[in-house]
Amino acid sequence: MLKQRVVTAVLMLPVLVAAVWFDQPLPWLAIAVAVWGGLAALEFYKTVIASGSGAVPFTLFGIIMTIVFVFSPHLDFAYMIPILLTIAIIFPPVGMILRRNKENAFLSWAWTLAGILYIGWLLSHYISLRELEMGREWVYYALLVTFATDTFAYFIGKTWGKHLLAPTISPKKTKEGAIGGMLGAVIISVLAVWLFSLPINYGIAVLLGLVVSIFGQLGDLFESLFKRNMGIKDSGKSLPGHGGFLDRMDSIVFTGVVVYYYVVLFVN
Repeated sequence: MLKQRVVTAVLMLPVLVAAVWFDQPLPWLAIAVAVWGGLAALEFYKTVIASGSGAVPFTLFGIIMTIVFVFSPHLDFAYMIPILLTIAIIFPPVGMILRRNKENAFLSWAWTLAGILYIGWLLSHYISLRELEMGREWVYYALLVTFATDTFAYFIGKTWGKHLLAPTISPKKTKEGAIGGMLGAVIISVLAVWLFSLPINYGIAVLLGLVVSIFGQLGDLFESLFKRNMGIKDSGKSLPGHGGFLDRMDSIVFTGVVVYYYVVLFVN
């Protein structure tokens, strides 16, 4: 399993690095995130339908809206987000009313909206972050600190983990692993600030690294809770050693939001 994880990561890494680096002639990061988000949304809705809850979300609508949200930072219109949110909220209920089968209509609406916001809206913050001054460097920073959290947490937890972190949600995660993840995040945060010459001091780098790590781990736990509620272990098998596309965006969705709002509120 570890070998598969490493091989898959090594193959995907150059694509990710290139997508963040280049923004001409096309917005490559937005394209890459839209493809990933669309596939993750498909897994999300398929999981909900297969869960036995009775919910039947509007899968195609949810995928389209997810992709539109990802591209929304490139749509230069002041009211774009309110309009998209309004469409996401209003259109599914109209569809529910027109459906022949109206069982669990409210639940289906809630899950349709949940997929759009959780995947599309949250991932769009990476695109917004890329559009800021030094956006390329900040995106690399967010990803590196997130990956450091996952990597350190995995190896330290596997080696020294004894005390379970959240046994009712993810029985393999340990407190030792969580602390190791935060330690790794702080180290990489400081190194990334130095490497990319980001406009924050090392004290702030330590604090920001801690916050990003905490939210990354919360995102991981949140998706584990979702999968446990749905009765599955992985959302798919598309990525050997990693599960599905939804599985690999668990910690990323929250950390991009954290870094984006930090930069907007305190840096730019």
